[in-house]
Amino acid sequence: MGANELLSVKQLSVKLHNNVILSDTHLTLNFGDILGLVGPSGCGKTTLLNTIAGFNTPSTGELNIKRNNSNSANLVVQENVLTITPFSHVEPQHRNIGMIFQDYALFPHLSVEKNICFGINKLPKSEQKSRMTDLLHLLKLTGLEARFPHQLSGGQQQRVAIARALAPQPTLLLLDEPFSNIDARLRNELMLEMRQILKQLKMSAIFVTHSKDEVFTFADKIAVMHKGSILQIGSPAEVCQSPNSWQVADFLQLGSWIPVKAINGQFQSAVGELPSTEDIDLEENTVKYKEYSPKLQLLLKSQAIEYYEGGFEKNNVQVDNISITEHGFHYLLSSIDRDLSLSFEQLSFYSNFLLTLGQRIAIKIKIHDYQVFDSYDDILG
Repeated sequence: MGANELLSVKQLSVKLHNNVILSDTHLTLNFGDILGLVGPSGCGKTTLLNTIAGFNTPSTGELNIKRNNSNSANLVVQENVLTITPFSHVEPQHRNIGMIFQDYALFPHLSVEKNICFGINKLPKSEQKSRMTDLLHLLKLTGLEARFPHQLSGGQQQRVAIARALAPQPTLLLLDEPFSNIDARLRNELMLEMRQILKQLKMSAIFVTHSKDEVFTFADKIAVMHKGSILQIGSPAEVCQSPNSWQVADFLQLGSWIPVKAINGQFQSAVGELPSTEDIDLEENTVKYKEYSPKLQLLLKSQAIEYYEGGFEKNNVQVDNISITEHGFHYLLSSIDRDLSLSFEQLSFYSNFLLTLGQRIAIKIKIHDYQVFDSYDDILG
């Protein structure tokens, strides 16, 4: 393992009830990083989290976890590496990993104080009291230590769950959809607050979510999963700018999909001819200018679409739906030209112009670095 690596996952596969849930999974996590696992339901996110935690046994591969034993948050006095394989299992309680579950799993019959101290009840009372006091202050729970979970708001319950997970001073924190039970008004506030706390503590974390908005807000790096494998890992900016497969781009909703044909070095689409393909990034398994493929799909990002004022004689789309988002007015457009080989289902973009439902307008595509994927063997959506 590298000097900065806390966790290393190599060639990991997991079978549950004779079903392969994870296959040839590779992953590294550096000290202090927050990694978000995203992907559609059933892709293996929670299974990977539970395997790291020790609730599942690997079928193949290995996990290496560095354990830091320290007497302060900043001074590491001893270091060792746990290696977990199908033949050398390490029980969850010996991995020095904290976990926060989706439903928080607080003990309803215990007070806030006793919930927080549950995992450190073998420590001296003075040490328990010291850690609890620090965590109550850090998580803004001071004065609530005598209350029971049913007397707390959802946000307060989440903070207690965080405090309980942090009390044993774990090396790594795992979070399974930690924001799913929080109402939309508080969700963003709590995400930013928790991120700040983890950074303040220099705590490494991995969290599972279905929400691209959550992962973009909370994570330093994201890992996009599909059918039991990790397709791409990188910073949110890296993955958004250069998705390495249509599955990544499609799940993260990075733009609209337009079927295209490559003809004489140009891409033809339902909204017209696209600029020269010289700088277009074709997926590796796509033969360049593969004219015979019926499934060439161009990823068109919303910021590349421009309202063409004065282009009434070239109207090429119709406004099908209008909604208001945090970014402004969001229009869903459909092609007026219904040629089946070129038509597309939806095209969305943001505009300062106030359009009306059913209005026909002209749009043009700004020159930028496109990505084209061959989805001949897969179905988008």
